[in-house]
Amino acid sequence: MATIHSTAIVDEGATIGETTRVWHWVHICGEARIGDGCSLGQNVFIGNDVVIGNNVKIQNNVSVYDAVRLEDDVFCGPSMVFTNVYNPRSAVNRKAEYRQTLVRRGASLGANCTVVCGVTIGEHAFIGAGAVVNRDVPAYALMVGVPARQVGWMSEAGDRLQGIGRTTDQAGVTYELTETSCRRL
Repeated sequence: MATIHSTAIVDEGATIGETTRVWHWVHICGEARIGDGCSLGQNVFIGNDVVIGNNVKIQNNVSVYDAVRLEDDVFCGPSMVFTNVYNPRSAVNRKAEYRQTLVRRGASLGANCTVVCGVTIGEHAFIGAGAVVNRDVPAYALMVGVPARQVGWMSEAGDRLQGIGRTTDQAGVTYELTETSCRRL
């Protein structure tokens, strides 16, 4: 059974994996689906139309709004931000215009980064702290800045990969790098 702190609010109907840990002052809406082995830090909000895979780590002060999908092994750093409306206005109801955001397996989203709705972040991509992602991100890409731009490639173990051609990370895994792609061999 999931470990849920007494201050957390879990609305009836939410699905939470057996080995997931829910910490202080978390709110999980009733239609959310959360996998096994996840950790939801203090003051996390999970919306209704949210699907979270297995072994996902969501650090303190993160809101995962409707239309966000996080695949297995995603890391969400402290106070990072997801949006779900592209052009919000308080006086205009745009709930029917939510744009789906997909974060693929193994991606890391750094502290205080912002992910603008409607993008896909590729497998094992690495978004630097404070970056603003406003377009799709390739698998293994290292993204930094405002707006985020690609400055390199990252391995599955979180090592920065250098050069073009074949390279090996510190864990001994080999990758094939080109200027436009990275793939594990």
